[in-house]
Order: sequence, then structure tokens, then C-alpha cells
Amino acid sequence: MQTIGKRAARAPAGEVLAIWEEYRRGGDLRVRDRLVFMFTPMVRYIVYRKVREVPAQCDVEDFLSCGLEALIHSIERYDPDRGATLEQYAWTRIHGAVLDELRRHDWAPRSLRRDERQINTARERFLLAYEREPTRAELAQELDMSARQLTSRLDEAALAEIGSLNRIVRSDESATIERIDTLESEDRECDPGVQAERHEAKEHFRKAFARLSKQEREVAVLLYVKEATLREIGQRLGVSESRISQIHTQLRQRLYQQLSSELPLFTAVG
Repeated sequence: MQTIGKRAARAPAGEVLAIWEEYRRGGDLRVRDRLVFMFTPMVRYIVYRKVREVPAQCDVEDFLSCGLEALIHSIERYDPDRGATLEQYAWTRIHGAVLDELRRHDWAPRSLRRDERQINTARERFLLAYEREPTRAELAQELDMSARQLTSRLDEAALAEIGSLNRIVRSDESATIERIDTLESEDRECDPGVQAERHEAKEHFRKAFARLSKQEREVAVLLYVKEATLREIGQRLGVSESRISQIHTQLRQRLYQQLSSELPLFTAVG
């Protein structure tokens, strides 16, 4: 049987058996709890050995509770006549219960998880041998499969992962970064480059607009900001509708001439 870990002091099997027999004779839950406390480090060790396999949407505490429940069941159902110590029996039951809980939360097929473990093992083996990460082709060769097959399995494994976007990926004195902060946004409004180009385009337009005559600026504001009609603008300025149309055409031409060299910029920002 595997060792529990350096920090977990293992009680002698005889002492454990004596406490268990005392519990079986009297049924005192306080005696049973002594056994639970003695083996709780083993539960934690088993769970944390599997922690890297815990689905991201799950809480490790759920698996610790599952392990403790299995430990209590082990104490209740233990039969020393079968030849195993209580520690050996509890280890098997706890390990099996944690694995079952993992499978219950994992929606990926076992074959995919098996392939994923093989890929990780091959990657670690290559890293130890060559002291560098393998390329996709080298990893495929290590696994005796084609690069296309490897890519397909890696893609399937990636799709099987579910995680919270609020999971912290980095935290220090200066900032805390969550997973959502590392995702590339398709919203152009969030792109600093687009925002800089838009600001630059506005500055060019403001300068060109300032060079228009007072009447041209007034017509532009009434037409595009106040959304007045040509007739309404003509009535307000005391000129004909056709004259307003001429002024409008004129100011558009002047703006185009001044901004024609910046057309790629205006096209980029829409």
C-alpha cells in the first residue's frame, strides 16, 4: 500500500485495532471520532493527490467531504477477520469513493481522459529526456500517432474542460487577474488600438471642421446634429432650400479635400 505522506503520523496498527474494538463494543461516537481524526490526514492526502484532476467547476471541499464519508463507512463496515488493517481497508474505500466522485462530475468519456493522461506522460518523459518542451510533431511521434490525431485529441480534451471565468490566474500586491481578463474581446470598443485610431480621426475631423466658414459649420450642425431638414434650415437662416443644398454640397467637398489623405484611418474606425 502507498504511504500516506511524511507529515501524516501513522498510528500503530495494534493501537488502531484496539480503538476500533472499543468502538464496536460500546458504540460510543466519541471513540469513532478518534479514528476519524487519526485518518483525516490520509483522506486529505488522497484527495490532494487527485486535485489536479478535479474539474474546475468543482470545489475540493466536496471531495474532502466525500472522502470523510467513505472513511466513516469504512470504520462501520471494517472486518479484521479479512486480513487487512483498518488503514488498508479505509485507503481502498476512500480512494474508490473519490474516483467515483470525479467521474460523476466529469462529462468527458474515460477514453478521452486516458488519452489525456498518456499525452501528459509522454510530454513529461520528453521534457526529462531533452530538457525542453516537445513540438507537436515530436509529441505525436512519442505517442506513435499522427499530428492530426494528436491535435484532434487535444482539441477534444480542451472542449471537455469547464471553468469559471472568475477563476484567479494571477494575484500579487499590484493586481488580481481573473481568467475573464485574459480573454481576447471581439468588441472593438474594448480595443485600445481602435480607440487610439478613433481619437486620432476625431482630431483630424475637428481641425478640418474648424476651417469651414461659420455658415457652413452652422448648416452642418443643424443638419447632422439637430437633424433639421433643408427647408427648416433655409427658413432659419433666411435663404432658399436650394441654397442650403449648395452650401451642404460645398462643405462636404471641402471636408473631403482636407481629409482625403486620412481616408484609410477613417475607414479603419468605421
